[in-house]
Amino acid sequence: MKPKIVVLGAGESGAGAAILAKKKGYKVFVSDKGKISQKYKNVLSQFEIDYEEEKHTESKILNVDEVIKSPGIPDTVNIIKSLKEKNIPVISEIEFASRFTNAKMICISGSNGKTTTTLLTYHILKSAGLNVGLAGNVGKSFAMQVASKEFDFYVLELSSFQLDGMFDFKADIAILMNITPDHLDRYENDFRKYIDSKFRITQNQTKDDDFIYCADDKTIVNEIKKRNIPAKKHSFSLIKKPDHEGYISENNLIIKIKPNILKMTLEELALQGKHNLYNSMAAGIGSKLIGIRKDTIKKCLTDFQNVEHRLEHVATIHGIEFINDSKATNVNSTWYALESMNNPVIWIAGGIDKGNDYSLLKNIVRQKVKAIVCLGVDNTKIHDFFADDVEIIVDTGSASEAVRTAFNLSEHGDSVLLSPSCASFDLFNNYEDKGEKFKKAVNNL
Repeated sequence: MKPKIVVLGAGESGAGAAILAKKKGYKVFVSDKGKISQKYKNVLSQFEIDYEEEKHTESKILNVDEVIKSPGIPDTVNIIKSLKEKNIPVISEIEFASRFTNAKMICISGSNGKTTTTLLTYHILKSAGLNVGLAGNVGKSFAMQVASKEFDFYVLELSSFQLDGMFDFKADIAILMNITPDHLDRYENDFRKYIDSKFRITQNQTKDDDFIYCADDKTIVNEIKKRNIPAKKHSFSLIKKPDHEGYISENNLIIKIKPNILKMTLEELALQGKHNLYNSMAAGIGSKLIGIRKDTIKKCLTDFQNVEHRLEHVATIHGIEFINDSKATNVNSTWYALESMNNPVIWIAGGIDKGNDYSLLKNIVRQKVKAIVCLGVDNTKIHDFFADDVEIIVDTGSASEAVRTAFNLSEHGDSVLLSPSCASFDLFNNYEDKGEKFKKAVNNL
């Protein structure tokens, strides 16, 4: 008898998991509490996969062998609680798909910088001529690629939500960029639970695997001391120390993996700004460990095009620069964005607060921000927190209103920065939607 599997959520991740399960001989049913987009309905119908939308029918879900849960579904919803009470395994699409591939896994997580580092690592591997797939929290569904292609390597961006549903999966190379408070609303406002979630990237690693981490992140460094991680450890830092394999010295980025040393000036790097030095070092170390030539790595660190919606230059109008950083959905990402600004800033912020602690931003906002334009349904917390630091804080209810307001508040030589620090779901579908509407509003000025 065919094993029965239910996929909860019919987005990119869920649809891919359903197709892979069907191809591998499972009896598959897909259930989504919301509406399923026509694109994914067409895909499911093409593979003759049964599905339902705008409901979870318990009689169809609670009598299966296993459930694959999309990362956006919290563990606190009733259907997940019911599954756990019945001891039905609930796993992620990444866990499921990994059973059907022998490819090497380069896995990247962290509160910030993981998308850029993932795309940069993929760019290096692809440029080196490797047969490599890009998946996880970015690109096409991992499961869909396993179902339809044969890759030798995967570069996977892994969110904490994906890691939570991973049990037997193993990263050959695990990269942990940083850990700062984020998504605490999903972790009962307990930072410890979030830290544990991020460190799942090292689970099941052996002495033959590699773990790359940021030595400037105190949370990571303290956690490593408490844990038994058998993988070979490789650290990167902005400071030169004998045990760091990536560091900055005399305006040069150095990657020191035996037998040779990669060295390039900071001006040569495609990605500028302090936070991007970390991304370049992490991707460089990971690529070097696979055996990619240093000339290829150097070329890729020089010619890489950054991800859309991450410190993306949109336009300069009447001497005012507009920057789209809509991907910055937490406080730490916004700190990095503000830290990289050289001009006075009109900061467009706001959305759904995820338990944000804005104290990290207080000093940098005082130094660099001349006005805050709130773009969200409830902006009380931003008003309360920055009232003594910034003279002008105004509320807006749409991207076009926010852009017009910011433009009117700015003068020649200023920068208008969209860096929300919050989730975007109150007024927008997601951060991409917010970023696209921001760019359209700028171009309409």
